[in-house]
Amino acid sequence: MAAMKPRTGDGPLDVSVEGRTIVVRIPTEGGGRLVIEMSAQEAGELAEALTQAI
Repeated sequence: MAAMKPRTGDGPLDVSVEGRTIVVRIPTEGGGRLVIEMSAQEAGELAEALTQAI
């Protein structure tokens, strides 16, 4: 039987730099968090797209 890992649980929106990538953790409805890893260039493109949407 595989080992059971504890869930990381809910938490606030979190952004951190890990090595050469940017990791974004977004809380989701119903529990848990969506984790996205991207480069600095991709983060810039995402920031532009979000700014235009707002």
